[in-house]
Amino acid sequence: MPPKRRAPTTKTALTTKRPSKLAKENRLTADQEAEIREAFSLFAIHHPQHEDSEEGVLRRDDVRRCLISLNLGPDKPELPSILSTIDPLNSGFVPFVPFLSYAAIAMHSKVEGSDEDDDEDEYREESNAEEVRAAYKLFTHGGPGPITLAHLRRIAKELREDVPDEVLKDMILEANGGVNGKGRGRDVGGVGLEDFENVMKRAGLTFG
Repeated sequence: MPPKRRAPTTKTALTTKRPSKLAKENRLTADQEAEIREAFSLFAIHHPQHEDSEEGVLRRDDVRRCLISLNLGPDKPELPSILSTIDPLNSGFVPFVPFLSYAAIAMHSKVEGSDEDDDEDEYREESNAEEVRAAYKLFTHGGPGPITLAHLRRIAKELREDVPDEVLKDMILEANGGVNGKGRGRDVGGVGLEDFENVMKRAGLTFG
């Protein structure tokens, strides 16, 4: 009996890599995801508070260097708003998923902006607006919003940060102007996209 024909060999298999679920969520190809993972691994460290993170974490000081290695290096004045997006609790460390989400936005913006050099200011505003919307979805776990106390608790837990509820409530009240709740012990409401945009504007991010 003749042997069974083998499946197409390695060359074909290697050239048809499939993007992961994470890559698809961020509209990345498998090659783009691999490029981001490789750059991240060059700067990542393993931290005791992030032991369950297979990829490790980036120090905040290494974020710009990592982006530069991907040819996505931001201008220094843009860095604070980027860091506040991917490390919202100012923990000092950035896990892989939020870094990839930002790198994906930067990649898409670079491609989309390459054909519109004459509209650089408008492109920058649109890019920043997209950044804000992406950051908002990081808080809401992809949901439509608003950002609630439960969302902030989840983020604090993921970042291994022990942040008291009262501090998280104060963050919400500061963002929504206290219009959705008053006083301690009461419902502080949530943070809508418009409130979130205002917070980012106060942090120095400008967009249309």
